[in-house]
Amino acid sequence: MTSQASLRWGILGPGGIARAFTADLRTAGLDVVAVGSRRLDAAQAFAADFGIPHAHGSYEDLVADPDVDIVYVATPHPMHAANALLALEAGKHVLVEKPFTLTAAEAAAVRDAAAARGLLAMEAMWTRYLPHMIRIREIVASGVLGELRAVTADHTQLITSDPAHRLNALELGGGALLDLGVYPVSFAWDILGEPLSIVASARLGETGADTEVATIMAHASGALSTTLSASRAAGPNAASVIGTEARIDIDRVWYTPTSFRVVTPDGRVLEEYRSDIEGRGMQYQALAAERIIAAGRTDSDELPIDETVAIMATLDEIRSLIGVRYPGED
Repeated sequence: MTSQASLRWGILGPGGIARAFTADLRTAGLDVVAVGSRRLDAAQAFAADFGIPHAHGSYEDLVADPDVDIVYVATPHPMHAANALLALEAGKHVLVEKPFTLTAAEAAAVRDAAAARGLLAMEAMWTRYLPHMIRIREIVASGVLGELRAVTADHTQLITSDPAHRLNALELGGGALLDLGVYPVSFAWDILGEPLSIVASARLGETGADTEVATIMAHASGALSTTLSASRAAGPNAASVIGTEARIDIDRVWYTPTSFRVVTPDGRVLEEYRSDIEGRGMQYQALAAERIIAAGRTDSDELPIDETVAIMATLDEIRSLIGVRYPGED
């Protein structure tokens, strides 16, 4: 990257996740120049809070802003595909909040639109870009764990049973799987690759959205992964990568900057890692996007767009197994 603020960011959808992301962009010294909302007053309030020069009262005006190079899409899940396509058609790169879209078909449409225009379309799976996760991938690649046998991870939170909350509203892509389960499913993919078979079980809430989901996936090497996601109860939010020679135990909260240990079967600690970063850590995905674009590339090494599409297909299959369908799905 030639300069730390080589791209000019636009924020599409000024909600809570956009606030966290924009705060981390500021921490990293990146250039946020515009925000767009369907309500001008919401965009203006967000712009005032973060010192952003341009506030737009529509997404169309945001993506048409000539000062914007890349758009961060932070709207509810069902709008991701349309919002990303809107930005791509305006010639803007996109970083799209997870889950990337509602379905694999939507994800493929966004991927293909970006490829046709020579633009970056990247999933904002910020965990992939965190320093402790990069170190974990290095350890796995080194072979020190021996033969990988299993990956376990949970993402379990006590959020709300309010049926109007987006997490419980099917029309907003609600359910623990897409909001929370995307993290451990993506982690299993990252470490073990594509699952060859999936078993899933879930509890559905009053609205038909999943409140707890458990998966067992078998991967090409023979290794197994298990995930648990829940929106009505908080668990340890820990993860492990288990090999024949050693394991990695990732502490709470494993998908955020945290600590981990590499431990042998007899309990010896081979390595201990502690995260020491500024902010929440969402800036690392943005810095990666800037490096990719500065290098003249349009895909991420940490999470290639084809993998994002394939992970969405895995989530589609899990939803099919547990009987969750969104309005408008065939």
